[in-house]
Amino acid sequence: MTLQDSPELSDVDTHIAKLTAMGDPLVKLKNEIDFEAFRADLEQIHQKERKSNAGAKPFDVVLMFKILILQQFYNLSDDGIEYQIRDRLSFMRFLDLQLADRVPDAKTVWLFRERLKHRGLVEILFERFQEQLAGRGYKAKSGQMIDATFIEVPRQRNSREENAQIKAGKTPDGWDAPEQARKRRQKDTEARWTKKNHENHYGYKSHINADQDTKLIQNYVVTPANAHDSTAFDGLLDAETVDAEGCHRTVYADSAYRSEAREKQLAQQEVNSQIHEKGTRGQALTEEQKGSNRTKSKVRARVEHIFGAQAAMGGHWVRTIGLQRANVKVGLMNLVYNMRRLVQLEVIKEKARRARLAAGLGTGVPAMA
Repeated sequence: MTLQDSPELSDVDTHIAKLTAMGDPLVKLKNEIDFEAFRADLEQIHQKERKSNAGAKPFDVVLMFKILILQQFYNLSDDGIEYQIRDRLSFMRFLDLQLADRVPDAKTVWLFRERLKHRGLVEILFERFQEQLAGRGYKAKSGQMIDATFIEVPRQRNSREENAQIKAGKTPDGWDAPEQARKRRQKDTEARWTKKNHENHYGYKSHINADQDTKLIQNYVVTPANAHDSTAFDGLLDAETVDAEGCHRTVYADSAYRSEAREKQLAQQEVNSQIHEKGTRGQALTEEQKGSNRTKSKVRARVEHIFGAQAAMGGHWVRTIGLQRANVKVGLMNLVYNMRRLVQLEVIKEKARRARLAAGLGTGVPAMA
């Protein structure tokens, strides 16, 4: 029995119809994304041969993946997503669940995410969606914006001696004792402290490369918070893609990424550098350089729209332990952001198409907001 099939559920039908009329965002997300395209990669989770047929049948991998998408979309904990699936008809409809169906509990959600981590599947799923975007005409062709933002995690209450040993790559004295195993599991030894603009940050850093035109994230790297922004630059840079004129994509970034060696490297790769110039202690920026930076900022500022959208999803604070788990959460955050952005771009495209038809101009490619 589905949510709509039973005559006894006419009130439910009315409720669901009202949700659709009010603009349930999950309807568009479900219609625009081909979630079945992820199935082949997700099936790797169950490749391990089962010893017997005893026990409950595993939940469908696409269902579990969609639950993680919902969880990131609404910034929910594992317990929170279980409750909301049971409570919200819009969630059940998005997941194609019927009223009588089993709902994965919080532990099952956690375990599924752990399996994605162990198999390194989040990066693969992100790339799979890049293929889907390209197939929809959203292949990166304009400038590339490279930037980073902090991902905060719960702060550790360690002694100075323990922090010094962790920073040196050692296990603090006493932590390896058997009776300390539970405590050790709750300690993040890979997160780091750093300071920026007189503010302290603890956790990790999300580095991204986003397309200037569509504001879709093309690539990402996660590092401890104390890693300098420039350390991720080479791994993010797209020095291969060329436009119709055979030119490489221009790169935009703030002054933290600029160095003489980098400018030479980009010149050799024939990548136009629009990285902000920076003054030195003995030589301040000229008015011409300041004006150039302001012009570059008009493009580079678009990357802040991405970080702002992610912050609205609670994406710059994660309750995880360790770099691998942070990488999974940030990867899912970037993937969900791109899914939401695709829906926005399709809405923009449709509005532009209707406007042009109304004006008798035919169809065309709209400018991206």
